[in-house]
Formats: sequence, structure tokens, C-alpha cells
Amino acid sequence: MLWPEGVGSLLQLDGNARDAVTRDPQQAPIVVGRASASVGIAPGRKIVSISSLPERNNIEQLVGCQGGGHLRAALDHALPGERAAGTPLYLLLDDISGCSLIAGFVVTRWPELLPPADQRRRMEMEGICIGFAPGSTSLVEHRSGEATHRVQQVGSLINPDDPHGWHVLPTLPPLSMRRARRIDVWRDGDTITIDSAFQDTAGDPELDRIAVHEYRLEATADAETLTLQSVTADPRVLPFLECPSAKYSASSLVGTPLADLRLTVLERLGRTNGCTHLNDALRALAEVPILLDELDRTLALRP
Repeated sequence: MLWPEGVGSLLQLDGNARDAVTRDPQQAPIVVGRASASVGIAPGRKIVSISSLPERNNIEQLVGCQGGGHLRAALDHALPGERAAGTPLYLLLDDISGCSLIAGFVVTRWPELLPPADQRRRMEMEGICIGFAPGSTSLVEHRSGEATHRVQQVGSLINPDDPHGWHVLPTLPPLSMRRARRIDVWRDGDTITIDSAFQDTAGDPELDRIAVHEYRLEATADAETLTLQSVTADPRVLPFLECPSAKYSASSLVGTPLADLRLTVLERLGRTNGCTHLNDALRALAEVPILLDELDRTLALRP
């Protein structure tokens, strides 16, 4: 999430995704899928430009759409079949809504860039998620203008013991945000094991980079039916006191077919039943069956 011409101008979302199969942790993985997307977002979260690799003929139909829940329907209309195919490109495009919503947070770390307090618009947040449930302390803080996000300083995403664990990550300027995801999947007999992580970070003038939202997910699924058997959400970094309680809602998804998670999460964990960022992490597990197919195909071709 970048502002090439400065804050207040066009927001640029540049995304990259990679599906890869690891046979030997000491060797580079076998890349089985790639995608990239570049999206220009005007104030009001309106899409004004969009392109992708691989190219999609109808992707420009999304120009004029607005980041938010209705964008998912627009995606299905413009790119039918992309969600069902679980492509890396769909993962990137589905994140337009979330990224365009949170991008402005980074400006709060540079108070000199903020408008005067009496000119700031405050959205009404009551009921949008469990963190802003009626009566929550975060809601009281927000309405008073004294809300304090709890953040955590973080280092590089790259683990020196696993240098191939991520695709190439560009160096970001201080005034930027980044959403990073990973979903690791492997077979263990009759069980599919899933280890997933989700992190939103922002540049900070004093702390270099800070995590704003961070979750870890551990889950299992039945190898034959591909239904979710267990899921544990570990909230690492979240902005308000009530936010971590959302982790208890994840267990309501047990028994759900993995492929249905993009829709089922929205149905069961909407608004005060869940956390926007946990929901984003859970919904992405719908791609696990696609990853398993790629895993099996690659290992069969290259034993």
C-alpha cells in the first residue's frame, strides 16, 4: 500500500502471490502458480485503474467499483470462475477491500500529516466487528477521539533459516503499509495440516516497522472429505482490548467444507460475531483444496 505522489493522492496497491511446492527445505521450491496485480484507489476507496498478470480480459470492469463488501460480488461478475478456481490472482483481488480500508492507518504515525483534530472525520464504528461491539472500551475511545492502537515493532518477514519461504519482497518506503499472508499445507496420513499466518504492518518514524494486525492459524481437515476438523486462532497483535476475543468464534466453522469458507465465514462471523482481520485469514483457507491438488500433481510428476 503506497502513495507514489504523497498522502492524499492516489493510493497504489501492488500485490504479488506465489503458490509453491517444497520437497527439500534446503532447496528453492517448485513454483506452480504466480500472480500480480496493480490497483489505483482514489479517495473514497474507488478503483480508478487496475491491471494484472496473468491478464484477464474483463478485469477493467472493476474500475469505478468501491472497496467494501459489494466488491466481492463485482469480482464474481467480472471474473466468473476465478474464486472457485482459487487462483493466486483472486487472493490478491479479494484483498482490495481490506487493504483500501486499513491503508490510511500509517498516516497516524506521522501526526504532522494529519488534518487538525476538528477537521477529522470519524466513522461510526459501532457493531462493525467484535472489537467495536456496543459498550466496548474501544468504541468509547473512538468516539472521544482518544483511541490508541496497540501495535508491536517487528523485523523482516524473511526467516534466515528459510530464505526461500517468501517470494521476492520489495523494500518499502517509510510511508507505506504491507499485508503479508502465507498458507502452508501438508498431508499427514488421513489428515490435512494447515499452518497459516496473516500480518498487516505499517512504517513508523521511530520503530521502523510495526505490526497492526497479526494472526496465526493452525487447522486440520479430513483428507477425504476436505472438511475442517479443527481450527485454532492465535491473535498476536490487534489494536483494541476486545479484539482478541474473536478467536473463540473460529471453532464455529468446524465441519465446513474448506472450499465453502469464503462464503461461510461471512455468513457466520459477520459484524460482532467476528473480527474483520481474522475473517480475512479464515476465508483464504478456501484455497487449501487447490493447494493440495498442486501438491499432489507436482510430487507425482517429480517424485
